[in-house]
Amino acid sequence: MQCSRVGKSRLWPQIEWPGFRKHLGLLEKKKDYKLRADDYRKKQEYLRALRKKALEKNPDEFYYKMTRVKLQDGVHVIKETKEEVTPEQLKLMRTQDIKYIEMKRVAEAKKIERLKAELHLLDFQGKQQNKHVFFFDTKKEVEQFDIATHLRTAPELVDRVFNRPTIETLQKEKVKGVNNQARLKRIARERQKQYDCLTQRIEREKKLFVIAQKIQTRKDLLDKTRKVKVKKETVNSPAIYKFESRRKR
Repeated sequence: MQCSRVGKSRLWPQIEWPGFRKHLGLLEKKKDYKLRADDYRKKQEYLRALRKKALEKNPDEFYYKMTRVKLQDGVHVIKETKEEVTPEQLKLMRTQDIKYIEMKRVAEAKKIERLKAELHLLDFQGKQQNKHVFFFDTKKEVEQFDIATHLRTAPELVDRVFNRPTIETLQKEKVKGVNNQARLKRIARERQKQYDCLTQRIEREKKLFVIAQKIQTRKDLLDKTRKVKVKKETVNSPAIYKFESRRKR
């Protein structure tokens, strides 16, 4: 019958250095040396692998990530890309919801249509200028060409794009409308003021449309579907992403 001795293992006291070597510190044991040796070998293997990788590297090798990484204190750090957003757009995107932005944009679009219907865009500066081309057979006709005579109207009415009666009409009928020059100037100023208001509303509607698109893009990015950025964000357009197609159940 075998008997096993059960008891606490004995803790051997540490052998001290001789008195003349105490200034060197604690006496190193085998377990301490083994840890230090393993760490040294691990670092040497890592340096050997890096040296081999550097020798086998292709000098013409290129990665797209290189354009987004910079060297900072010897460490490669990815550059932070700043989104191109105006302070006004950022404030609206943080404080307002996309439904509110869309509601304001639709209201502006209705006001724009109403103003266009009232003004008819007859002499609107933003409108593309129409061209009236005249054709002649000889150079002599081109040199002797008079636009007022050709259109059979008064020279004062040639620059008008609307309400340009002919000379026969002016002789037969009386001039209708405002004849006072001061009142005509006042009407012209009011019409120009309305055109300026129309221009401002068109610009505001475009800005609201861009803000709504940027908010929707940020909501779409919350989806965990894999995506790739196709186009960067600008002040006048949101960023464009291509999402991985998934089969919906």
